[in-house]
Amino acid sequence: MSKKKIGIVGARGIANYGGFETFVSELAPRLVEKNFDVYCSCEKDDEMVPEYKQAKLVYFPFKMSENYQLRKFLEFFYDLYFGFIFSFKCDVVYFLGFSANIFTFFPRLLGKKSYVNMAGVEWERSKFSKRERSLLKLFFKLSVIGSNNVIIDNNKLINYFDEKYHKKALYITYGVDFIPKIEWNQDTINSYSDSEVLPHEYWLAVARLQPDNNIETILDAYMESNSEKPLIIIGGFSTDDDYEKTLKSSLNRNNDKEIIFTGGIYDQDDLNMFRQNCFGYIHAHSIGGTNPSLLEAMVMKNIIIAHDNEFNRDVAKDAALYFKDDYDLRDKIELVEKKSTEFSYLKKNSFENAKSNFNWEKITNKYSELFRESLGK
Repeated sequence: MSKKKIGIVGARGIANYGGFETFVSELAPRLVEKNFDVYCSCEKDDEMVPEYKQAKLVYFPFKMSENYQLRKFLEFFYDLYFGFIFSFKCDVVYFLGFSANIFTFFPRLLGKKSYVNMAGVEWERSKFSKRERSLLKLFFKLSVIGSNNVIIDNNKLINYFDEKYHKKALYITYGVDFIPKIEWNQDTINSYSDSEVLPHEYWLAVARLQPDNNIETILDAYMESNSEKPLIIIGGFSTDDDYEKTLKSSLNRNNDKEIIFTGGIYDQDDLNMFRQNCFGYIHAHSIGGTNPSLLEAMVMKNIIIAHDNEFNRDVAKDAALYFKDDYDLRDKIELVEKKSTEFSYLKKNSFENAKSNFNWEKITNKYSELFRESLGK
């Protein structure tokens, strides 16, 4: 009997850096082990390797532009292209995100199965214009109607569905890897910072530098606190020049605090070394479903102070402290520094939560069961 074919649309490739890319690099090879043929969309590049751990890589015929606006335009056609060809090639088409909504119904016309990963509440992100947000919300609604089911990785995302479509939502969360201990390497640290950084003596945040990740709130709270530990922020600026100016304006108010922007770090061992050795981790993402950076902080056994919203609480539960604004975050920073031993239990709770609820093998089993049941096998 021939293997059933799964086409995954929406990631830029495998083993690239990004939420969808990490998701596909973890899920696709595991589905291959479950006896599926898996096809993954990829951007055209110089190497164009045909497979990744026996998952088949299919490339877009045009190279993506480095211009932000042109890239967004091409990404729309990227999803359409793969939605079309995978609808003919595969038994199941799994769309990551909903920009290709006009194709979510197409596999069903051919007797195939169509699933969409909601990913998050994209239309509430301030990095998009009002027109873009309106389009994204419309695309989401159309993708719900067109697909067999919509996968949500956070229970609270169900609140964004029209009630009559609640039955179409299926909860399968995102996963996280369990990283072995990485020894502290001062030379590596020095390559990212001119300032002295010691293990377990700095606060850390890892995020894209954009408004809905509340970087300005982190800066304001930290600068108003009495903390003498450095603050390290890992991440690159988005295309929002105004927000970059806002952050730089905030930094101009800093007289005596050690704030280190490393930019994006794309070496995973280096990034994980920073995560494993921080004193405390600040997660200020406010919009979305299950954010990978929160899971990665949890599995590193960090004391986490997270933005108080329904998504973060659904993920971290009682394994984190929560803040509402910069004043609250300032107080939490000072409280944790003053009574760090009293909050050490959060490290164990975070790890156990990640291990129990966000395990890739459990997640793969859920996808395998879903696809087999939907295909009648």
